[in-house]
This record gives sequence, C-alpha cells and structure tokens, in this order.
Amino acid sequence: MIIELPNTTTSAIAKRLVESQRDGGVITLARVMTLVIDAKGADADAAIETANVASREHPCRIIVIAPQDGPEARLDAEIRVGGDAGASEVVVLRPSGAQVGHDDTLITPLLLPDAPIVAWWPADVPQECSVTGLGKMAQRRITDAKGSADPAFVLRCLAHDHRKGDTDLAWTRLTRWRALLASALEQVPDPVVTRARIHGDMNSPSILLLGAWLKNVLGCEIEATYDASVSALQHIVLETPSGEIGISRPDGHHATLSQPGQPDHVIALPARTLDECLAEELRRLDDDAVYGETLATFGGLS
Repeated sequence: MIIELPNTTTSAIAKRLVESQRDGGVITLARVMTLVIDAKGADADAAIETANVASREHPCRIIVIAPQDGPEARLDAEIRVGGDAGASEVVVLRPSGAQVGHDDTLITPLLLPDAPIVAWWPADVPQECSVTGLGKMAQRRITDAKGSADPAFVLRCLAHDHRKGDTDLAWTRLTRWRALLASALEQVPDPVVTRARIHGDMNSPSILLLGAWLKNVLGCEIEATYDASVSALQHIVLETPSGEIGISRPDGHHATLSQPGQPDHVIALPARTLDECLAEELRRLDDDAVYGETLATFGGLS
C-alpha cells in the first residue's frame, strides 16, 4: 500500500505513519535500525527495491530523500507499507526549493527511537560524507563509488575524510575474492608474494581497492590492467616463489582457482548483487578497520 501525502510536513508524516502502523498491525519494535537513503542523482525506486530486499534480513525503517525540481519550498511524501515495503516501512521524502539541503531536519522526526542510523548514498557521493547533516547523525555511512565518472577521485576523497563507520560497496564486492586469496596463500610453502596482477572492467573501484589491500597486507608490486569489453573483476594472479596462485572468473559466475602443486578447482563465484552487498553491510554496525587501512593505503595516507 502506498499513501500519498502532497504538500505536507514532517509532523503530519509522522502522525500518518503511526496511523498506518496501527491500521496495518505493524510491530515497530521489530525494526532494528533506521536506513536513510540519500537518493540524489540516483534512481529512487531502484534504491528502494534494493533496500526492501535487504530489509528481509534486517527489518528497518527506510527513509528516502529524493529531491524534486521546482522553486517552491514544498515537501511531498509517500508512505509505503505491506507488499510495497518488503519487511520494512518506507517513507519517501520529495523536498523542493528551500526544503532541499536540510536532510537532518527532515528526517529527525521520523527516526526510530533508540535505534542505530545507517546512511546510504547509492549514487552521488559527497566529498565529505561525515560532515554532512546526514553523515553526522549516522553510525554507519555506506557509499558506492562504482557509478562515479571518476571512482579514483571519489576513493581519494573518501580516504581523506574517512571516519569510523564508513564503508563503500566497492569494498563489499571483494569479500569473497579476499577470502579465497587468503585461504589459497595459507596452503603454499612460501607465501611471500612478489607481484599481484589484476584484470577487470574499466574504472573499477573494486580493482583499485583490491590492489591497495594487497599492497597493504603483502607489500607486493601491483599490476592492474583494464578492458572496456568486460564486466567486473575478471582475474587475479599472485606471484610467489612456490608458483602462481590464480583466480579467473571470465563468465561472471564460476571461477577457476589455480594453486602450485594442485589441480585446478572450479568454484561458484557469482557477481554479487547490490542487495546482497547492502545486506552484508547492514549486518555490521561496528567499524571496518581493514577497509580504513586499505583506503588509507590507496589515498597515500599510510
């Protein structure tokens, strides 16, 4: 069910939200956090759909800020509950005119009491997330450099502004790759890595972060190559005195793991969906220290 609230106020939205909970029998105590989506420059409906899927694992109140054009200082809103809200309740705020830019003021009356706040920027990443009104309120700040025209610039900005609780989904997409590489390295007699060769799609922030992580933990030389005709990370090779460790995923679904002295293994390694990555980050509300160290290495801060 979608409840339209044209030309409204946050107090009226909060009141109508309580009424919808009472009418629909929603148990607000089941919500474990408030997820605030800054949808500037993004497809708001696509972001809501992603958050709805993730909310089935992490029931939450979802607040979406999606500014609309127009000089008039106005706030339109809608409340989505039931089948239109996954396992959550969704409040979409569409400010215009002078209402734009006051995200913290708009969302404050709608936050769940005594619950963590997670902020997600699916598109336009602020150069200083932690000092924005929304960033100051959130315990966790999730960005996504993948859609940026210049991911390297975005990552450098994130590195210089990094605060505990920050993460980027380009890092989350590497979780399984990092686990496989760590496991494979444990099985070679001499795990010293002299060089890492990485290949994948153009302007991939995941490749940049993977190279920085390897440089930080292994101190090895990094060689990255790109191909505009491919999608996502394609393969990585670690050169060691015992031989090469390689993971190759040309089809985006299955990968071949090669290790010195062992037969090749084919393993399932599908490209991660956006809702899978978001759900993973919503599982943890503590700081990701490894991401912070990796980002500092990429930004030349360590």
